[in-house]
Parts: sequence; structure tokens; C-alpha cells
Amino acid sequence: MDEPRTSPPLQRFFLEGRVGERRPRHFSLVDHLCLNADQAIRGIFGVSLTTGRPYPARHEAEPALSSDHQKQSADLMRVNHAGEVCAQALYHGQGLVSRDPQVREKLKLAAIEEGDHLSWCSKRLQELGNHTSYLSPLWYTGSFVIGFAAGIWGDRWSLGFLAETEQQVVNHLAGHLKTLPVQDQKSFKIVQQMQEDEARHRDDAMKLGAKELPLCIKKMMSLASKIMVKVASKL
Repeated sequence: MDEPRTSPPLQRFFLEGRVGERRPRHFSLVDHLCLNADQAIRGIFGVSLTTGRPYPARHEAEPALSSDHQKQSADLMRVNHAGEVCAQALYHGQGLVSRDPQVREKLKLAAIEEGDHLSWCSKRLQELGNHTSYLSPLWYTGSFVIGFAAGIWGDRWSLGFLAETEQQVVNHLAGHLKTLPVQDQKSFKIVQQMQEDEARHRDDAMKLGAKELPLCIKKMMSLASKIMVKVASKL
């Protein structure tokens, strides 16, 4: 597998959320369309921009797994990969319509960190001799639309949607940590690091003023997540 792709200078300038490290720069509508098209293509095909953080499982030996355990790990990692495709699309959609520059920059930086997860899950699936979800374009498109719609409500509601999404992901990954084959420490290390990152994204959203979503919205999000998990584990 190719090494994770870190941001080239222009992308890094546009995407990093560091205060005081840039001069004001204006992007045309065409610039924004090109950048978002680039993000979408990278997200769908698993070549997203990353921070370049090292692979969490790099120090773990490849375990001797039975065929059933190997399939179990692969199915879980495929679901996680599909979830990261969705997460990137959500952030891209929300960031496109965010009104607050600080929120917009946080969304862009979080999307790059989700790119780390996408790369790690893809690498682990290759190690397990398996494939990512065949429905990645569908996952990306649907999640982008949802993120875009959430962003239109306003930044506080958008952040609330982000915080609830990440909370559900944290809970979902906690379940994976319990159900992964005990011998598969490589997958365990990856999922553990992902869970820590998602919890931080949730906390960041709360600090920026996330509004708590109505219970009915939370339940709808949970139902949609369960459908995605069931389908992605097979396809």
C-alpha cells in the first residue's frame, strides 16, 4: 500500500486550522468547487489527505488468525472504513456552508484527521486480505448531503450534529473493541486510537458551542448508522 498522503502546500494552506500561520487569501467559486471535488474523489477512493501520523499497529506482529476470526476482523474494519468515508463527507458538507471561520477550520482539520483513520483501516484490510466497501460512493454522497443540510441550520446546530455523530461513533468503536478477536492486536490498536480521536472531535465540538439535538433526530441518526453498519459489513 502507498504511504499516507500528507497535504501539499496549497491544500495544507487551505485546510489546516492553525491561527496566525497564514495571510488572507480569497478563493473563487471555481477554486472552491475544484477543492471540494478533490476532497470527494479522495474520500471515495481512500486516498484522502492525512496528517501523516504513524500507523498505530506498526509495532504489532501479524497474528495467526483462523479463517473465521480473519473474516470477523475484516468485516469490522470494513465497517470502520465505511464510517470514515461517511465522517469525511459529513465534515466536507458542513464545512462548505459553515459561517464561522473557526468552526470551518476545525471541520477541515478534523476531516484530515479522519483521513488518517481511512488510511489505517484500508491498510489493515489489505493486511487481512480483504476489501473496502463497494458502496463507498454511496456512503460519501449520502453523508455529504446530510452534512450540507446540517450546516445550513447554522453552526451551533451543525456542531451539535457533529458532537452526536462522534458520540455514536465512540460507542460503536467501544463495541468493536469488545468483539474483535483477542489475538488481533493490530486491529485493536487501530480502533483504540480512532476512538480516542473521535472523542476529542466530540469534545472540541462541545467547546465551540454545540447545541444538543432533539431525541428524535438522535434516534434517526442511530437507525441510519445501524443500516450502514449492516450493509457495509457485507458489501
